[in-house]
Amino acid sequence: MSDLDRRYRKTYPISWEQLQRDTRTLARRLLEIGEWRGIIAVTRGGLVPAAIIARELDIHRVDTVCVSSYTWQNQGKIQVIKPVADQGEGWLIVDDLVDTGKTAAVVREMIPRAHFATVYAKPAGRPLVDSFITEVDQETWILFPWDASSQFIRPIAGLKQDRS
Repeated sequence: MSDLDRRYRKTYPISWEQLQRDTRTLARRLLEIGEWRGIIAVTRGGLVPAAIIARELDIHRVDTVCVSSYTWQNQGKIQVIKPVADQGEGWLIVDDLVDTGKTAAVVREMIPRAHFATVYAKPAGRPLVDSFITEVDQETWILFPWDASSQFIRPIAGLKQDRS
């Protein structure tokens, strides 16, 4: 049994449309806070929300901080692949999700004066971000659209016929 199977009892699938709506809602909230020098996307999950926010707020300066902690099944040791040089005054850090807060803590330490925004937040990581849109239970696995594919599913009535 993987860490994923033990930790996550529920799944919350996010469609591309929902992700765009939720991220645009976050952009509206960020627009009310102030003007930003640029965006620092936390890769890889923060790339899509950062692109949407950059478009909505007309921000052209986008950098990345590359941090890795997840494989598709487990959350492991945090590895900083690419840090950022700027200390973050007036910068906006964007990620898709704050889960346990381990990645967010590393990024916060690197860029302490930036405003940290995520689209989704879980209770363990929520204190580490400044802005988010949707809170999700800690035991819920968020299934992002880039991690899933659409496929045909047989109608329930057809399944009954197969058992006969």
